[in-house]
Amino acid sequence: MLNYNLAVPEADDANVLAALVAEGDELDVLVRAVDDWSLPTPAAGWTVAHQIAHLAWSDANVLSALRTPDAFGAELRRAEVEGSGYADKAAAAGAAKPRSVLLDEWRAGRAELAAALRDTRWDHAFPWHMSEVTPALMTPLRLMETWAHGQDVFDAVGVAHRPTDRLRHIASLGVLGRALSFVAVGLPEPAEPFRIELTAPDGRTWVWGPETAVQRVRGGAMDFCLCVTRRRPWSEPDLTATGPDAQKWLEVARVFL
Repeated sequence: MLNYNLAVPEADDANVLAALVAEGDELDVLVRAVDDWSLPTPAAGWTVAHQIAHLAWSDANVLSALRTPDAFGAELRRAEVEGSGYADKAAAAGAAKPRSVLLDEWRAGRAELAAALRDTRWDHAFPWHMSEVTPALMTPLRLMETWAHGQDVFDAVGVAHRPTDRLRHIASLGVLGRALSFVAVGLPEPAEPFRIELTAPDGRTWVWGPETAVQRVRGGAMDFCLCVTRRRPWSEPDLTATGPDAQKWLEVARVFL
């Protein structure tokens, strides 16, 4: 479950909206070529169909929260009652639909959501799980989730997931989510500043934090995004942590609860 109460990532609306649309389109091309959506993915019990159903369901939830917040309140109460099985149940229901129906629903829903986000004031607050969000924050969150669940599908079919500059939006969420990472495991956020230096797909370096920081993380942008979306343990990607707090962060890093 996404749960943020954070500053807005450094991105303008046109840039991140275009990135969200492009990420969905890239995954669409992949799943169109996959005839068997019952293939298992790295998420336990989830097939390709479950992954697409989850994305379609999540998009619909964001639209509900944005347009009909009172109705979305009922969805929040249902989530509280069902607990950890809430998302699994919705994914299973969607995965049971015919492939063509689910694909059409996902396509229509993500297009409708992109338009709604584009047409809504960027700083408009609306309810989300345990917090309020704005389109300025929700848009990169949807990009992150599309990329992360897309990674599961790429892994399932054995196709390499090509890194793009869209990763910067996900990496920014990962940096902003440091406090969330520690809170999720019952630890206080370290007071010391962190320096993060990531190598972008085009060879540039993306940097966050003061140059003088002792706690440092270095590595590839793709590796960092795999780590913070819990798709790979930090020891598997090519990441380097300097300082005990930096190492602990990578051990517990996440961009969702």
